[in-house]
Amino acid sequence: MERLIEIDDRASGLRAVIAIDSTALGPAAGGVRTLRYPRFADAVADARALARAMTLKCALAGLDAGGGKAVIWDHGDWDREKGFARLGEAVEELGGAFRTAGDLGTTAADLAVMARHCSYVHGDEAGLTASVARGLVGCVEACLARRGADWRDVRIAVQGAGAIGGACARALAARGAALVVSDLDSGRAAALASELHAAVAPADQLLAVDCDLQVPCASGGVLTADAVDALRAWAVVPAANNAVAGRDAALRLVARRILHVPDLVASAGAVVEGIGRTVMRLDGVDRLRLIDRLGSIAGEILEASAATATPADEVAEALASMRLP
Repeated sequence: MERLIEIDDRASGLRAVIAIDSTALGPAAGGVRTLRYPRFADAVADARALARAMTLKCALAGLDAGGGKAVIWDHGDWDREKGFARLGEAVEELGGAFRTAGDLGTTAADLAVMARHCSYVHGDEAGLTASVARGLVGCVEACLARRGADWRDVRIAVQGAGAIGGACARALAARGAALVVSDLDSGRAAALASELHAAVAPADQLLAVDCDLQVPCASGGVLTADAVDALRAWAVVPAANNAVAGRDAALRLVARRILHVPDLVASAGAVVEGIGRTVMRLDGVDRLRLIDRLGSIAGEILEASAATATPADEVAEALASMRLP
């Protein structure tokens, strides 16, 4: 961890942390997460883990960038607009060492407030979510190829009907897959299901539904060892960050021979789009080429994981470390 910047702003009540894991390959990239953690220390721990994951994600994707994360402790007693303004100022003070965008719990309006005080906020939610969906589709295709399956023969469970989950569900439906969706907001899940002619499952039951692939697109840590034991799918392709909750769960995926494309690859489309556009100055064709390459990387990881009985996250980290000093 290169830098850990804690913010305690009395004027707004903001309690936040900016974690910069590495700038060895370029500026640190990572979103702003806003959540009701039990304690500020939990927010700091999450920022550290998420920032490290972004370093690995950028390295795997071939980007000139490292990893970072901003995390706000939503303790309930703060002025949201003033708090995001202060966070924008703090990011601006870093002079481009940290580039950010949206993440769980942070809205487009929040990012717009930050952008009034900061030059390093990527607020194109539609473009970023579309890029995540495109990359995830390529990763699902890698699973289908390994299994010898066809899009129209599979049922895919998508957890989360927000910006990322909705974009991924639409992209998967466009390929002809049958879908079952869920969200903590049952109305949002029902609306997405109606749009895509999909089935709906209760949020607390989705991971155990009868399907071929699971695509978690909401909170991290959902794939616990118990959840893996309950899976009826033969593949998991998470767009949610840090979806696998520890090594025990990862080993259970291996033991059950469930194909796993790590979120380090499956969710990398957004950072490819953002860093490719703003730092690497790549044109649209070259950015799409990098996003489409994620499917090939997924295939390499699936092959190596199966050949060595090694958790896919560990294979991905080893590949990423080859680019890191």
